[in-house]
Amino acid sequence: MGRLKGRVALITGGASGLGAATVRRFVAEGARVVIADINDAAGESLAAELGDAVCYAHADHTKRDENEAAVRLAVERFGALDILHNNAGAPFSGKFTDVDEATLRRITDINLIGPFLMSQAALPALRESRARQAGGAVILFTASLQAIMARPNFTPYTTAKHGIVGLVRGLALELAPENIRVNCICPAATDTPMLKDFLPGMAGDWDEAKERFRQTVPLGRMAEPEDTANAALFLASDEARMITGIALPVDGGTTAA
Repeated sequence: MGRLKGRVALITGGASGLGAATVRRFVAEGARVVIADINDAAGESLAAELGDAVCYAHADHTKRDENEAAVRLAVERFGALDILHNNAGAPFSGKFTDVDEATLRRITDINLIGPFLMSQAALPALRESRARQAGGAVILFTASLQAIMARPNFTPYTTAKHGIVGLVRGLALELAPENIRVNCICPAATDTPMLKDFLPGMAGDWDEAKERFRQTVPLGRMAEPEDTANAALFLASDEARMITGIALPVDGGTTAA
């Protein structure tokens, strides 16, 4: 253990689901973590559970001042910021013709603009810490399988997540000379409370819907939050020090089919 010993991470959307699993995994590997979220009750509860290695910041990542405050907290509480994990996002499903402008802007703001703004806020601190580890500083994004493929009736979400891949590739090249690595993880629909937003109409019964989805995955099982957390751990560690600019599927073989 200890693959992130001495590192400081900030994880947006860290109060639940994929984010909470990643917080737990990073702490288990020696990191100190700032949970940034808008769910204060869940974020504070998780921070209290995990002890002195974790603190909570209320942060809506679409608001520049709240992003800057979360970064300051990481530096003031733990002395540095080595890893930013842009994990927060929001689901959407519905027909393209039914999408109004307010919905389009909301989905784009939460899934693309917010991560962009948080990355800008964190960059000065990441530049300060990049020499602390051989693998440099790290920016991660939770994208989606919809970032590298598409399904009908998810178009605003798919558009925003495709934008994340473009952001990762462009930023990876901009920051490579500074030893700051940038990657994203593209998980398939995962067994979290948000799963129902990604399996609309597969069946009237929820257990049947999950089983039908499971049958579409070549490995024959549902992704769990820990699968994404393990991918994030690898990409954040020095084991991935030569990896930047990638979109890593965590999908049980779906994109290979």
